Amino acid sequence: MAFLSSLDISGSALTAERLRMDVISENIANASTTRTENGGPYRRKMVVLEPNQQSSFRSILEKRINSGERSLGGVKVTQIVEDQSELTPVYDPSNPDANAQGYVMMPNVDPTKETLDMMSATRAYDANLTAFNAVKGMAAKALEMGR
Repeated sequence: MAFLSSLDISGSALTAERLRMDVISENIANASTTRTENGGPYRRKMVVLEPNQQSSFRSILEKRINSGERSLGGVKVTQIVEDQSELTPVYDPSNPDANAQGYVMMPNVDPTKETLDMMSATRAYDANLTAFNAVKGMAAKALEMGR
């Protein structure tokens, strides 16, 4: 049934965006963490999303027309990477993590950027939830018509 593949696609996006929101929350929570298990300050993490099928739109369309294949694939999380941008030095000689000059290396987490990323992830999650519910509603109406 074609509507099941639509549910799978929206479900994969819901899962991916939920993980993205979790990673963003972790970044915000560690915005002032100067020492991790690795010894250095916390580094911002980012989620890498990729389509389940690495094909062009044209090849997917041709495949659907010629073979009747219904699955478009959805999205998947391939990895969570650390942002390697510069850390911010802050003068705080009383901090136990301060170097000999009194500077502490702070995480490369920008709360404004994280807030914007969270808003984007939330909007994407909401859009996929709306699509999921629309397909679910259409399936329920189709079952009602069959009575």
